[in-house]
This record gives sequence, structure tokens and C-alpha cells, in this order.
Amino acid sequence: MHNFHYANPTQICFGRGEIAAIRTLLPAKARLLLLYGGGSIKRNGVYAQVCEALAGRDWFEFSGIGANPDYDTLMQAVELVRRERIDFLLAVGGGSVLDGAKFVSAAAPFQGDDPWALLADKVPVEGALPLGCVLTLPATGSESNPVAVISRGAAKLSFRSPHLQPRFAVLDPAVTFSLPARQVGNGVVDAFVHILEQYLTYPVQADVQDRLAEGLLLALIDNGPRALSEPDNYPVRANLMWAASLALNGLIGRGVPQDWSTHAIGHQLTALYGLDHAQSLAVVLPSLLREQATAKQEKLCQLGRRVWQLPQQESAALSEACIQHIEAFFQQMGVATCLSDYGLHDACITAVCSNLRHFGLTMLGEHGDLDPDRVARVLARAR
Repeated sequence: MHNFHYANPTQICFGRGEIAAIRTLLPAKARLLLLYGGGSIKRNGVYAQVCEALAGRDWFEFSGIGANPDYDTLMQAVELVRRERIDFLLAVGGGSVLDGAKFVSAAAPFQGDDPWALLADKVPVEGALPLGCVLTLPATGSESNPVAVISRGAAKLSFRSPHLQPRFAVLDPAVTFSLPARQVGNGVVDAFVHILEQYLTYPVQADVQDRLAEGLLLALIDNGPRALSEPDNYPVRANLMWAASLALNGLIGRGVPQDWSTHAIGHQLTALYGLDHAQSLAVVLPSLLREQATAKQEKLCQLGRRVWQLPQQESAALSEACIQHIEAFFQQMGVATCLSDYGLHDACITAVCSNLRHFGLTMLGEHGDLDPDRVARVLARAR
């Protein structure tokens, strides 16, 4: 196990009715900005609960943060923050809304000419407005980590800073009952891949991290399909929500090598062709694992034995059987795994690899040995 430092200061308020807790978590005299997406939080009652918790406070709202939060839209929120002297942000929604709010929190006090430099040029975040959140879609883990992904045209870039870590996160599984099946499936796949990006590398004798990761994978495998067939099952939704949060709150990734090449490639498919984030991951991961099956063989075999309960067999065959089970699970969650399923063909391979070169993403993976030529082979396998 490698050396590591770990702290997660986000206060989690988990369970039914916990939205009411935000009235005690917010500073008494804060000037608040509520950020959210479309109308779903008004239809499912979340907006009304938030408004009740904010009664008597000085607050404003900004809506319209969509999937793959758009830079130009977020800059409108930044202008509102500056104009109204907002000093605390409250994000209500899924990972896209939370990521967008993180960008607003860092961009509002940014002293440079263009806050996009925080992503494109990796300018350090020197400070940010404090942020709390109410999660409505379990998937990204953004509610308890310091990372955000923002889109601008054909660019989809990430940035991170301890300043972006939410002060608190409210997780009420009951608010997820009304989610469409597509969002449920996407969320499970997203969380599943987050875990594998930190697990499917090479062994470093990190037994605790491995067992935690395997337990989370099993929880997703057990509860994911049930969420589709039993949408009002509270224990199922609770387990999915907590598993997705733990998948990317930094715990299972401490002291172990991490990959993240599936995300780097998938971001290009989303930016260029509009695939849902989870759809892009489901396309890339199985083919990437086949491309890297030898390098990842020991962990693939471990995953096959411990999680999928596969019988002992020759290592290459066990690795392939493990990949097939991952692929089948994504399909069981309603997320297709081939480029052709989304109407994409060979031309997209060239475009994705060109984007990777443009953004300097030419040494991907835990060994830094996945260049655009190998990415082309990965995507060719995914046709």
C-alpha cells in the first residue's frame, strides 16, 4: 500500500426528511444562491422542501444547469453571485448541478481575466465560496469530493481543489423514487466505473481498499437491477445512494494506483457526440479492459473470483469472463456498450483521438502507456 493523506470534511445528512436539516447547517446571515437544473425538483417536491427549510432567509435562485454543465450558462450564475454579493451556494440536483455549483464557487472570486483558466490552464484555485448540496441523483459522488467536470463546446475538462469540497451534503433516498429508469441505470453504471477506475489496476497489497471496493460493487450489483423493478423500495435506493457516494469520496482510492483513462476517453464521446456520461463509460470500459487485459490480469482475476464468483480457470479465460460479466451488468442496467448502439462509427474514433491529442491526454492509465493509437484500438473494439 502506498503512503497517503486522507480527510473528508463534508458533513453527510442521510435519510428521509433530512432536507429540513439545511436550516441548521447554513450560516444564519448568509446571502444564499440556490442552484438547480430543470423542473424535476419542483415536480417531485424537493424544491418545496428546500424552500421551507430556507424560510426567513435571504436567498436567490438560478436554474437551468443541465447535464454536462455548460461554461457559458454557469458564467451567468457567476454574474448573479457577484451582483447580489452572494456568500454561500446551495446546489440541489445531481452531479452536473453540483459540479456546476463548484465551478461557480471558484469562478466568482477568481481574479484573472477568464475563469476557464481554472480548467484549461490548471490555474490553482486560490479560494471559493462555501457550498452545500442536496443530492437528487446518486451517481458521481460529487457531493463529497473536491472535483468538478465542466463543458465548453467540444471541451469537457475537470479541475479539483480542497476549496471545492462541499461543507455538507443531504442525501434523502426517498427523493430518487421518481427518477426515470434511464437515470437510475446511468447512475449505477457511473458509480460502478468509478470504483473500477480505482480498483482495476495492479496489486499493492491494499487489502482494506480492495475489500471495500468489492463490497461496494456487490451492493451495486445486488441493488441496481432492483431499483429498476422496485422503484419505490427505500432500502434499495438507500444502498445505491450511499454506495455511489462512497465510490468517489476518496476513501477507496487512498494508497492505491488509479486509472481514469475510461473517463478521459468517455469525456470526448460526450463532448463531441452528446452521449450520456454513463453511456460513454459503458462503451469504453469493456474494450479498454480487453486492450489492457494482460497488464490488469491479476486484478481482473481477483474481481472475477471475489465479486462475480467465477470458477477457477486459466487466467486469460478468467479475465475475459470477468469482462463479459461487467458488460452484461451494464446492459442489464439498460446502458448499451457498443458505439453502433448510439449511431457512432469509425469517424468518431479519429475525432476522439484528435481531441485527446489537443488536450494533451496522450499518456493515460495507471502506467501512462495508453496513447491515442492504443485508444483507437480500444474504440475499434467497441464498434
